Amino acid sequence: MMQFRAAVCAALFVLVGVSSGHAQDVFLKSHDGEVEISGTLLGFDGEFYRVETIYGELTVDGSGVWCEGPGCPNLINYVAEVSISGSSTMAEVLMPALLEAFALSEGYLVTRESESVHRFTYHLNEPETEQRLATFDFHASNADEGFADLLADEADIAMSLREIRPREAQLGYEAGLGDMGDANRSRVLALDGMVPVVSAANPVSSVSLNQLAYVFAGKITNWSELGGPDAPITLHLMAPQSGFAQAAEDQLMKPSKMPLAEAVVRHERNLAMVSAVERDPFAIGIASYAETGNAKHLTLTGQCGYSLAASRRTIKTEDYPLNAPMFLYFPARRLPKLARDFLRYTRSPSAQIVIRRAGFVDQTAEEISINHQGDRFANAIASAGKEVSLEAIQEMVGTLSGMKRLSTSFRFQTGSTKLDAQSRSNVQQLARALEAGMYDARSLYFVGFSDGEGPATGNLQIAEKRAKVVKEAVLSAAETANPERIDLLVHAFGEAMPMACDDSAWGRQVNRRVEVWVK
Repeated sequence: MMQFRAAVCAALFVLVGVSSGHAQDVFLKSHDGEVEISGTLLGFDGEFYRVETIYGELTVDGSGVWCEGPGCPNLINYVAEVSISGSSTMAEVLMPALLEAFALSEGYLVTRESESVHRFTYHLNEPETEQRLATFDFHASNADEGFADLLADEADIAMSLREIRPREAQLGYEAGLGDMGDANRSRVLALDGMVPVVSAANPVSSVSLNQLAYVFAGKITNWSELGGPDAPITLHLMAPQSGFAQAAEDQLMKPSKMPLAEAVVRHERNLAMVSAVERDPFAIGIASYAETGNAKHLTLTGQCGYSLAASRRTIKTEDYPLNAPMFLYFPARRLPKLARDFLRYTRSPSAQIVIRRAGFVDQTAEEISINHQGDRFANAIASAGKEVSLEAIQEMVGTLSGMKRLSTSFRFQTGSTKLDAQSRSNVQQLARALEAGMYDARSLYFVGFSDGEGPATGNLQIAEKRAKVVKEAVLSAAETANPERIDLLVHAFGEAMPMACDDSAWGRQVNRRVEVWVK
């Protein structure tokens, strides 16, 4: 309710035309005097003016007009101003690390001023003259506040560990921010995982997703029900406004159709939650993979015997089911050039190194040798039976032998043909790699897999259809790539290589995937 109210208030704030406390009147006139525009200046990115006029919001090329009035910016010593709000995890660690690395790569001087724990500013200056080039104002809060600030035009970029809610996206569209669900309005900056953690003194080492959901719903209340001591379970989670906590509810509790228990102890910071779990041998929490301290990770397992542990590789491939992509959202308007340069840098190879050093999972595609697929092929052999013949397993092994699996995988939203958020980002990543010629003269196989529900023949057809969808999406995004220089093929093996148990919605979701193999 708080989230909805904040978004509604923010949208109304924009719609009534008082979106900027610094907005002032301007008069724009073309050099030949034929065109005149007057209105309230909403923003200037160093090249284009955004003006609220009687005809609506207009974007005007600054090179073609003169500007008069109290709102006109300084064109000689222009300073790009960028406001970024949202996830404290991203604001406190990841974004500063990336911004400082970007400044270093461009030769800028960078300084930081802190107003409070939650608000700080980075200044980028020209090194020789020390002329200020840009300011990046950060508001380290949570996903709810980040989206509210974006709707209220008080932020240029929102940071979140969850996807934008449909209601927030609708309010953003009504406020003139564009389609916030569009691929151009968001970006996955890095990856994180949601890891169940306990004290090192706790003897329990694994838990199924179903059990974990029952624990946090208050249906399992004693460790003895999980093979541990006869002691009550204490629950810990991030604050309700946290995008991380909301993502945990979306991925863990909603599929189980159970609400969180009222007894959950909430924390404003992930490290505070981890510390509380470390001190209490009977506590359990869901923590960020990047910040688990000395707490013990619980491996996710199932009744069929398959297990999934959180690791950099399983999070990157989405084989681990509780992933938390780290999003940046921005409205349909131009940001200053220096801000656009920074966003472009965040996708560079050097930025991926910074992301890894900050403790998060980068999006660089890795080639995984077939020799490191032992557990996966063991699962395939174990699943052979009436539905999947040994001949089908042999065909799959024969096809993939001598190839390497890319860590770039694709999965679909539950009950939908639409790719999930991480996979949509992977489409862009792979498309840019094709455009750069990284896979020229090589073969890429888009390999479809399915869950085990239903007839094997039908699952094989569905898996092949999904593989074709992913291939076409990548080709469509790779506008400047030459497909004649790359051998792009589609294969499908249906339910032949499960990653998780099919006895839960989570397991089936993990098994429905399209992998990319190269040779």
